[in-house]
Amino acid sequence: MNDSARGGGAIGAWAPLRHPEFALLWSAGLISNIGSWMHDLAAGWFMTTLDPTPWMVALVQAAYTLPVCLLAIPAGTLADRMDKRQLLLLVQWTMLLLATLLGVLVLGGKAGEVTLVLVTLGIGSCVAVMSPTWQSIIPGLVPKQELQQAVSLHAVSMNISRAIGPAIAGLVIAACGIAWPFLINAASFLAVIIALWWWRAPRSAPLAGQHEPYLAALRTGVRQAATNRALRNTLWRSVLFYLFGSCYWALLPLVAREQLQGGPRLFGVLVGCIGAGAVGAALGLPAMRARWGIDRLLDASTLATAAALTGYALLHVPVLGMLASLLAGTAWLASLSSVIVAAQLAVPDALRARGMALFSAVFYGCLALGSLLWGQVATHLHLTGALLVAAGGMLAAWPIARRLPLRG
Repeated sequence: MNDSARGGGAIGAWAPLRHPEFALLWSAGLISNIGSWMHDLAAGWFMTTLDPTPWMVALVQAAYTLPVCLLAIPAGTLADRMDKRQLLLLVQWTMLLLATLLGVLVLGGKAGEVTLVLVTLGIGSCVAVMSPTWQSIIPGLVPKQELQQAVSLHAVSMNISRAIGPAIAGLVIAACGIAWPFLINAASFLAVIIALWWWRAPRSAPLAGQHEPYLAALRTGVRQAATNRALRNTLWRSVLFYLFGSCYWALLPLVAREQLQGGPRLFGVLVGCIGAGAVGAALGLPAMRARWGIDRLLDASTLATAAALTGYALLHVPVLGMLASLLAGTAWLASLSSVIVAAQLAVPDALRARGMALFSAVFYGCLALGSLLWGQVATHLHLTGALLVAAGGMLAAWPIARRLPLRG
């Protein structure tokens, strides 16, 4: 791919990888994300073997995402006031220890529903600190004109790993047992630890407000949601999309098991197809964003996600389920990169981590609340009913979302 813009056109999708520090951290993050997606698939499937009710399967997803919703804003305030590299190192070591603990307990036959949920809560709490901190360092790794591509590549990393990790996890579970994806995930954190140990963040002058009391800094960050119109619109658009879009993530293990009559391999293939669709979308994302703008791109993502939810509900053939997953992944990448870019551009440097913490709290809050909500809906209306209600809700919310334009 030619990263240079022809005649002053859009910057190439892979241009940020020319910068060594961004390339190093991106590559390390990719390795770690592969391990995390292996963990995610194994945790969801492990719960189906312990208690296959929709509520308990959805609870695993909620246990991972709810701490981010509750802790991201205080964590973002902390990240704006301390060395981000040291904070990220501490979080990575903690996640390594938690993943190792779970793998060892599962390997020894000592882990049950409570253990799985508690360790997942611990890892989710670490993600609450890591997510806004990691996103806040991206603008310092690339030139400003390449920020959109850098943010998209961050999402691409998540989705390449989503395409690879679950497929590997399904094979590992079938060949070696359910404990090994957890142990492989623990080892994958070493890649980020080594990269962060090598990386030295550039020293800069203290930002305005950096030395204000913690509670005052926290209030300043929260005030952004009320007074910053661009950020407020981004947060509301995220709610209207991800509250309904979270449905298929919460229930996908049951879609594979009940709708498509498959096992962990099929579940891994479905998640892998979501990742493959996202990676394919990322390749054309700069051109699509330049042509349509992020608002129209988010509109298209909404319609595509509603179609994918309907497909999961009504299609009972594995190949058609894979096609629905490809569509879902394409829409997920386009929507997520759009709202992250809008959030990054909406806040000044001094509030970067707090602004991204607000976004992380809303995003993961929607995933957590959605997981609990759709687990309950599926319990009462069955799996098909829950998926159709989510698709209908997304379409009903679309006219409201279109009145909240994003910046970018």
